[in-house]
Amino acid sequence: MKTIVASLAVLLFSSAASLAADTDGIIQSIDRESLTITLADGEKYKLPGEFDVTVLEEGMDVVIAYDEVGGENLITDMQLPE
Repeated sequence: MKTIVASLAVLLFSSAASLAADTDGIIQSIDRESLTITLADGEKYKLPGEFDVTVLEEGMDVVIAYDEVGGENLITDMQLPE
């Protein structure tokens, strides 16, 4: 019984560590040094290290999928306008 309770606790804590979500908005600012973008609502999102930041522009409408890890919103996917 203790093993089951311990396994459930580990599962609960590991799923709470990263929460997947998505959002959309207009890019208000881009920090190319720290690889972050801020949307018009004031929320900041961290870009993956391999992301080509040169394709982003302020005022661009984006759809973002992200994981919240350690208090940061880490982008896992982004749709840009065509």
